Amino acid sequence: MKLLVTGGAGYVGSVCAAHLVDAGHDVTVLDDLSTGHKDAVPDGARFVEADLADAADAADDVLSDGFDGVLHFAAKSLVGESVQRPELYWNGNVVTSFRLLEAMRRHRTPRLVFSSTAATYGEPEQVPIREDAPTRPTNPYGASKLAIDHAIGSYAAAHGLAAVSLRYFNVAGAHGSFGERHAVETHLIPIVLQVASGTRDAVQVYGEDWPTPDGTCVRDYIHVDDLADAHLLALEHAQPGRHAVYNLGSGTGFSVREVVEACRAVTGHPIPAVAAPRRAGDPAVLIASSDAAKAALGWRPQRTDLATIVGDAWEFTRNRTP
Repeated sequence: MKLLVTGGAGYVGSVCAAHLVDAGHDVTVLDDLSTGHKDAVPDGARFVEADLADAADAADDVLSDGFDGVLHFAAKSLVGESVQRPELYWNGNVVTSFRLLEAMRRHRTPRLVFSSTAATYGEPEQVPIREDAPTRPTNPYGASKLAIDHAIGSYAAAHGLAAVSLRYFNVAGAHGSFGERHAVETHLIPIVLQVASGTRDAVQVYGEDWPTPDGTCVRDYIHVDDLADAHLLALEHAQPGRHAVYNLGSGTGFSVREVVEACRAVTGHPIPAVAAPRRAGDPAVLIASSDAAKAALGWRPQRTDLATIVGDAWEFTRNRTP
């Protein structure tokens, strides 16, 4: 298939683009490089540097060549920033996605896989979280992604778009030379590995009195390669006129303390951890139910072992650290 990957120079987008190229697809990556990296665009993919937020015709210009589908990763994704500057998220996520949908409609691009998020659920009433859980996002980031999900659903119903939204939790690991390298890092595993590599003094543990086995928060980590596999399956299973929503996760929760210990074991570094107060809005446990994705897509995560996830991320970090 001829496919457009928006945000394909970022972490998840670049890994998915690499999987698509390896699978023999004709891939074009569109990215403004505001948070992505040009050297993360895989060999064999065409690269278009453009900003969907600033250029109303950017999507039109690319899609006019005729495409079989779009994988939409381009987005702003910092929760704290979304609270402080919501305008960036309503414009950078919602408005740009609407422009993309309109360009897809005009050029009859038949299928879309959207990178959504578990932040659409807010603080869950039950875990594991299923797709029929109430969607009550607690920040503009999650709200903007939910708004896009609603827009996609209406386009599927009205215009026959074949669409799948994938809501995932904590993505980690690496795919060879494609990995996580954000200018502002907020994710636990790369933060802990920055301590091991000497670019950060210690990792902060936000609360040690949570109602969990060891008192620290529990999260569901999904390997980025497993996530990429799900995107390729979603492309194959997307049905015209239907918008499907699937949660993706390993189904297993790991605590902050377990993650730190795994990083210590993998890296051989002591990794100092400093207790810090709880952060407002942090749920004690977030774990996904991926039963729907397994049943509908035939998806099975293969890399759920924490040592494997951390080991791949550490190999990527070591190869990039001077």
